[in-house]
Amino acid sequence: MPIVPIYLRGLHPERVCLIKPSSLGDVVHALPVLSALRALWPHAHIAWVVNRGLRGLLDGHPELDEVIPFDRARLRLSPGGVATTCRFLAGLRRRRFDVAVDLQGLLRSGIMAAATGAPVRVGLAEAREGAPQFYTHRVPTGEGEVHAVDRLLRVAEALGADVSRPRFRPVMTGEDRRWACEALAGVPSPRLVLNPGARWMTKRWPPEHFAEVARLAVAERGAGLVIVGAPEDRPLAEALLARLAGLPVRDLAGATSLPQLAAVAAEADVFLSNDTGPLHLAAAAGAGVVGIYTCTRPGRTGPYGPLAVAVRTGVWCAGSRLKRCGRLECMAELDPERVWATVRRQLDEGGFPHPLSAAMGPAELPGAGESPGSLHRHSDAGR
Repeated sequence: MPIVPIYLRGLHPERVCLIKPSSLGDVVHALPVLSALRALWPHAHIAWVVNRGLRGLLDGHPELDEVIPFDRARLRLSPGGVATTCRFLAGLRRRRFDVAVDLQGLLRSGIMAAATGAPVRVGLAEAREGAPQFYTHRVPTGEGEVHAVDRLLRVAEALGADVSRPRFRPVMTGEDRRWACEALAGVPSPRLVLNPGARWMTKRWPPEHFAEVARLAVAERGAGLVIVGAPEDRPLAEALLARLAGLPVRDLAGATSLPQLAAVAAEADVFLSNDTGPLHLAAAAGAGVVGIYTCTRPGRTGPYGPLAVAVRTGVWCAGSRLKRCGRLECMAELDPERVWATVRRQLDEGGFPHPLSAAMGPAELPGAGESPGSLHRHSDAGR
C-alpha cells in the first residue's frame, strides 16, 4: 500500500468527507485540518462525520459545507441497530465522495471511510483496530513524540495543503458572544475560569486544589471566578463551590452550549482546566489557558497555541494514561502552589490578543526532576 504518494498532491476533488466523530478535544484538534484543506480545495464540497452530541462544534462553520451526524448510541448489535448502521453507511455511499479522510483511526471510522466508496481513502499508518486496511493510502507520523494536532496535519500535508500556520476556527457566533458577555456581567477582571471536570478520574485534579488557586487569585489579584463544565460535572462544581464559600463566583457548569463555552473562554483572562475537551476548546478560542497534566502527556495532548501552558506532575508514573488508579500520588505532588505560580504569570501577562487564526505548538512546564530540553517552550514558574 502506498505511503504518501506524490500524486495525492495533485488531486482536485469535488466532494470530500472528513471522518472525526469524537471526542470533544479530538474534534477540536482536527479543526486545523479542515482549514488547511479548505484553503487547498476552495471550491470542494467538504463534509464532516461527527457524533451528534458534538455537532454544535461544527454547525455553521464557515469552511464546512455539510455536517453528517453519527448516532453511536443507536448503533448496537441488535436488529434495529444493524439496520440503523446500514442506513448510515448507505447514506455515506450515496453522497459519492471523491476523497475520504479518516482522522479518527479506529475500526468504525475505517469502515465509514470504506463505505463512502471514495477512490482515495487516506488515514494515518499508525491507526488502530485494523483501520488502515480500509485506506487506499497511509500517512506515517514519523518517530518520536508528536502532538495530536501535528499528527493530524500530516494527513493534510500529504494531500498538498500548507500546514505551516495551523488555524483554529471554532464556531462562535455574535449571539454566543453576547450571551457570554451577559452571563459574565459583573464578574471583575482579571477573570479566572475553572473547569474541574474530566471523564477519567486520573485526570481530575482535586476540587480543593482548584479552590486554593482560586482563593489566591482573589486575594493577590482581585480576580473574578467562573466555574464551567458539562452537566455530568455538577458534583465536582458543587464540591468546588462549597470550598469557595464567601467568594463571589459565577457558576455556569452545565449551563452552556459548546459555542457558548468557547465564547466564555474567549472572555477569560485565564482558563484553568484538567486535560479534557473544554481545555482544548478554550485554547482554540484564543484564551490564555493553563492545563493540568497528571496521567497524560502534554507533548501529545497538551493545550495547543501561543497562549497555552501545561503544568505536569513529576511522579514516576506521569503520563501513564491509566484511567483508574488507587495511588494518585500525582494529585498530591502537583500541589496548588506550583499551579498558582503559572496562573499568576498568565494573569500578569494579561491583555493578550486572541489569535483565532493562528497557533503554535504546545507549551509545557516541566514537573520536578524532569528535563525541559525537548519542550517547545518552558519556564520554571510552575516548578
